[in-house]
Amino acid sequence: MKRQNQSSVVEFILLGFSNFPQLQEQLFGIFLVIYVVTLMGNAIIIVVISLNQSLHVPMYLFLLNLSVVEVSFSAVIMPEMLVVLSTEKTTISFVGCFAQMYFILLFGGTECFLLGAMAYDRFAAICHPLNYPVIMNRGVFMKLVIFSWISGIMVATVQTTWVFSFLFCGPNEINHLSCETPAVLELVCADTFLFEIYAFTGTILIVMVPFLLILLSYTQVLFAILKMPSTTGRQKAFSTCASHLTSVTLFYGTASMTYLQPKSGYSPETKKLMSLSYSLLTPLLNPLIHTLRNSDMKRALIKLWQRNVVLHTV
Repeated sequence: MKRQNQSSVVEFILLGFSNFPQLQEQLFGIFLVIYVVTLMGNAIIIVVISLNQSLHVPMYLFLLNLSVVEVSFSAVIMPEMLVVLSTEKTTISFVGCFAQMYFILLFGGTECFLLGAMAYDRFAAICHPLNYPVIMNRGVFMKLVIFSWISGIMVATVQTTWVFSFLFCGPNEINHLSCETPAVLELVCADTFLFEIYAFTGTILIVMVPFLLILLSYTQVLFAILKMPSTTGRQKAFSTCASHLTSVTLFYGTASMTYLQPKSGYSPETKKLMSLSYSLLTPLLNPLIHTLRNSDMKRALIKLWQRNVVLHTV
């Protein structure tokens, strides 16, 4: 009986912004530009760091991993979102919806832990500069990166498997832009109380704990910066930390509002806008935040550009 009920829904319909058909074309154009710029910006960071040996230090290798996550996160959400905006009704298969939710959670969870690891790296570099090579050696760096990715995989596996073990007996219209957990959960034909307790607890552990560790790290960093005798040193440290804090604020702020209250009183349109904040704006702005404010990245980018120009002109 359970199998029959589950198989009664073989596909879902993503409604997107169907309530505003007059905006569909404009939104499609805007989101397409955002997607292309996001891919290009993060791809540039990945290439520049990969090809420049001087940037093969934990700070920039963490940034490389973050850009890989951002590219992957955008690739999971944006193509389907563009299809939703280009048609009146967009269907996605049961398996396709499962896969999209899985990778959204995987890359979202990985980003949470990566941002926390980046904060720890800045704490070690600024508060303990003499011991930094020992504190953040290659072994520690690899463990933090591997832990971030494995944590994302575990979160995605447990949560997605649990959500899709529930009965979906109709309706099958997801009033959202993608198969995110809160939107899909509204279609479940079963009691989801235990899952909501798990989801709330999991979000606290995955989102709020790293966020609190980031705040604690940067509190120590702030005191260390204020004690620096050199004005130039303070400015450089503030610039580096400001870039990371901007990314943290963008990602954690909107993601926590969405996932801490899966069945909150927010309207569906408000939920969509909050989702856009961390699925579109964060991947788009991260390359700008971490390159325009970083002199090492700008020098490496200029060097790579000049080298390619010379090779093509010879």
